[in-house]
Amino acid sequence: MPYLIDGHNLIPKIPGMDLGAVDDETQLIEMLQEFCRRRRKKAEVYFDNAPAGQPRARNYGLVVARFARAGQSADALIQAHLQLLGRSARNWTVVSSDHQVQASARAARAQFISSEAFAREMLTTFAALREAPPKPEEEREADISSEELDDWLALFGGEPGEKE
Repeated sequence: MPYLIDGHNLIPKIPGMDLGAVDDETQLIEMLQEFCRRRRKKAEVYFDNAPAGQPRARNYGLVVARFARAGQSADALIQAHLQLLGRSARNWTVVSSDHQVQASARAARAQFISSEAFAREMLTTFAALREAPPKPEEEREADISSEELDDWLALFGGEPGEKE
């Protein structure tokens, strides 16, 4: 199920991120790229205040970043997207703690999750990746067969069937 994400609503819910940072949007997009890659999901993240002279939508692989022009809001763009989706909105999950955005998701029959819960889900995903222990040497697959090893030993002066 792909995500529609209220970007500026999510940023302050992620430890270490700050809406006042110059690259807060870029940091979030990079995190979402990794999260979506790991989860095999797509996401559209919406931000207020499109940079002047920049495209309003940018594709980052599984993540599309959409920027609201002056006079618009990311919330309004999310609501418009839900309306455009029509009945297929139920196949999407909206990420926002904004009650108006959640009400729009509910009205469109889309799933929704709070920004706090989504931030925890992202951090849990990243923590699980860091905690996965490497495979012990004996569980790794051999790169060559025993016949190939015997051939190499014979070629370089060792006895076939002999292992160090």
